[in-house]
Amino acid sequence: MALGEAILACLTERPMTGYELAKTFDSSIGFYWKANHQQIYRELTRLRDRGHIEGCEVVQTGKPNKLVYTLTTEGRAAFRHWGAKPSVTPSIKDDLLVRLYALDSVDMDPLRADLMARLEHHRDRCSRYEHILGKRFPDGTASLADTGKLLALRLGVRHERAVVEWCEEALNALPASSDAAESR
Repeated sequence: MALGEAILACLTERPMTGYELAKTFDSSIGFYWKANHQQIYRELTRLRDRGHIEGCEVVQTGKPNKLVYTLTTEGRAAFRHWGAKPSVTPSIKDDLLVRLYALDSVDMDPLRADLMARLEHHRDRCSRYEHILGKRFPDGTASLADTGKLLALRLGVRHERAVVEWCEEALNALPASSDAAESR
């Protein structure tokens, strides 16, 4: 998937400014597709050049005018075409797992600290997903337009819980320090 498709997906909900798209990435789709604000603005220009979106200038009083982007007919068709293609299974590139592979050749203290940091990161993300689920889908149901979002959030919660459980398992399985590992 390219960033363009992620932006088009956001614009299927409603017209948005570049700023609103960046905020949407920060709080929803960005959980699954990372992009910084500069990348989003560059891609908006490309999408506009391809005719997939158009920008309408909104005049504002007391602040700079803003561009509100909407999908064009061509953009909707391009998104539908992309959506009909099979997805690509993501590959894993995880330096922590590489360190664990060669566990007897790494220092235990930094490895345990890394695992603790990862544990806290995934606990936080799980909490964020659960908060969004409770706020956006309090009764656990969704309209057809939002069912995909509900399913993605549920997968996010399950994934984060699994990683939290794995981090806890790894911390319990590893020696408490490098000194303890060397005495084994």
